[in-house]
Amino acid sequence: MLLRYLYDERLAHASYLVGCQKTGEAIVIDPGRDVTPYLRAARAEGLRVVAAAETHIHADYVSGAREWGVRHGVKLYLSGEGDEYGKYHYVDQVDHQLLADGDRFSVGHLLFTVMHTPGHTPESISFLLTDRGGKADKPMGMFTGDFVFVGDVGRPDLLEKAVGLSGTAEQGARAMYRSLQRFKALPDYLQVWPSHGAGSACGKALGAVPSSTVGYEKLYNWALQCDDEEAFVRALLDGQPEPPPYFAVMKRVNREGPALLDQLPEPRAVAAEELPVLLAGGARVLDTRPSQSFAGGHVRGTLNIPYNKSFTTWAGWLVDDTRPLYLIAAPEDLSGILSALRSIGIDNVTGWTDVRQVRERAELDRYPEAAPAAIADEVMRREVLVLDVRNQDEWDDGHIPGALHIMLGTLPRRLAEIPAEKPILVQCRSGARSAIATSILKAHGFSHVINLSGGYLQWKKEGRPLVRPNPGN
Repeated sequence: MLLRYLYDERLAHASYLVGCQKTGEAIVIDPGRDVTPYLRAARAEGLRVVAAAETHIHADYVSGAREWGVRHGVKLYLSGEGDEYGKYHYVDQVDHQLLADGDRFSVGHLLFTVMHTPGHTPESISFLLTDRGGKADKPMGMFTGDFVFVGDVGRPDLLEKAVGLSGTAEQGARAMYRSLQRFKALPDYLQVWPSHGAGSACGKALGAVPSSTVGYEKLYNWALQCDDEEAFVRALLDGQPEPPPYFAVMKRVNREGPALLDQLPEPRAVAAEELPVLLAGGARVLDTRPSQSFAGGHVRGTLNIPYNKSFTTWAGWLVDDTRPLYLIAAPEDLSGILSALRSIGIDNVTGWTDVRQVRERAELDRYPEAAPAAIADEVMRREVLVLDVRNQDEWDDGHIPGALHIMLGTLPRRLAEIPAEKPILVQCRSGARSAIATSILKAHGFSHVINLSGGYLQWKKEGRPLVRPNPGN
């Protein structure tokens, strides 16, 4: 048997290539939209992908299951559990098998046994893997999807918070409690292979270690320490972060079946001179340069999300795919940017402009940055409005006196809460998220906006005044 772990850092998404080396056949578990990495890994090992399987309908990335089924003709193994909202609508287009608790299927000499593990979603299933190529007659590991992570379990509130299905958060939490009782009964030696790692919004506190065991999780995973259902439900639902708005879109896209990648049009080249006209017509222009470059000169009305490790996350929060999207990008980055956007269903990329054309324009907008030492007196005299765009837990740990708190991802829909009579000093932990927020404010007509360089960390390091609502922090 061969097991390959494939990890997309942009999405904190883990998927797996599992191969039977005796027969040369392989299966992909919880694949991402771009099938290229799996094909490349399979070819390198002399394997042929004959199947793909999913643990549930994902909310945080576009699944590659339909791509595998339609374009590559592999058999799909999908959950047949759950309610109507967990049903796949495109399966009549592909060779497939809908799975229920206790079902089994094989790829070569590899046996997969299905365990229905609702909680994160009603249709969630896990796969117990037995390698029958040798003498094994018991499973060696378990693909848990978003059921059990290293140190955490899947959040049960997405159908309620992201999709709006009232009452499903508590129902999911109680289902999770029951599923965990079954998990506890599994052998301690079983390996645990989850579909997400640290940084994913599918749980509260996922570990950064790629795998674990049932026994280790029973010892140290907080969710497996709780033997009281009511206390467990309260603990699981408490403190779950607000899901990005694209999660609701992903649930629909993955249920109905995403567009095939070769059917998406390639963006056309657009001259920088066209951008103001496009913006005036309602298009969104996304500048992917580093924030320092954007601050030093940008086309008025554009949004800045730097192309880095956090690009996909903030694009999911802030980019509305119902509007035509144009990119400002370096030519060598364009392919990667398109892949990142398409991985979360942002397919409506109509055109792109080379960053060199923007740098050459004479009429560019700018915004200043200020270190704490340069602006602290104005802050304390309340001559500027401090806008803190960090997460709720960061705010609760301490913040600048007089600051207004609006988490970055929610900023576009809360602009009316921001008074415009004072200059606005935008602040986050270090200055990266606040730079994105500054571009949002500038694009929506706030003229006097300043980014706090060094952010809250530098303010705190210099010993400047703080509000600490939580004693002991």
